[in-house]
Amino acid sequence: MYNSYKLALKYLTYWLKASNGKGHGIHSPFVFEFITRVMNDEEYYAEYKKGEALREHFLRDKNEITVQDFGAGSAILHNKNRSIRSIAKSAAKPRKYAQLLFRMARYYQPEHILELGTSLGITTNYLSLARPAGKIITMEGAPEIARVAGQHFMANHLQNISLIPGNFDDTLQDVLQQLRTVDFAFIDGNHRKDPTLKYFLSLLPHIQNHSILVFDDIHWSSEMEEAWKIIREHPLVRCTIDLFFIGIVVFRMEFREKQHFTIRF
Repeated sequence: MYNSYKLALKYLTYWLKASNGKGHGIHSPFVFEFITRVMNDEEYYAEYKKGEALREHFLRDKNEITVQDFGAGSAILHNKNRSIRSIAKSAAKPRKYAQLLFRMARYYQPEHILELGTSLGITTNYLSLARPAGKIITMEGAPEIARVAGQHFMANHLQNISLIPGNFDDTLQDVLQQLRTVDFAFIDGNHRKDPTLKYFLSLLPHIQNHSILVFDDIHWSSEMEEAWKIIREHPLVRCTIDLFFIGIVVFRMEFREKQHFTIRF
């Protein structure tokens, strides 16, 4: 993981070099539409209130749970006691990005959504609200965190969510066999190069022309930047959009040549 100073420098470089985020000079119809109708959609949706109510609930929760960390958040894998509010503060995706994922799911209307890394389920909640007729499978490696998230899915009657606890190495292939096709995926489960690439390659047989993959924290470390570079260069990837904290991958064959965009958000 980059220290805060280096990450800030990287963000400054990104901000100075990125397109202005208004769509000016973007000749790709898909990317222009994404910028103008999804990324910069300023309408306040009623579902935002529901999504943030869940976040506020967790931010007030002082109860402690035992967390088994399978990802890059832990140097060695062992159990740790953490308060739920500390997890909500540090591990949950910020409102800006959770609501962008909501708008993406609302606009593109994916039938099958996969999330690797439920955490407390805040982004899962947003995805469910955006696509109530869709099927959402969310996966969480830490059993106690999965338990807390599952309780709130049930309490909020989010019946289109299936929560799969357990290490992704043990559960992902079975999940993909159930889904067959992945229309939209948010990969936020392990911030290391090799696992990220493994998840990407596992998803590829299940993607279609319209599929969209979103990778979290693509500039979080040198490892994640290496993974992002390899993903961008894969022959099936036709377009990527770098928003610094997340990276979007598109497979649409109408992109006759690869196109990569870095856009301010």
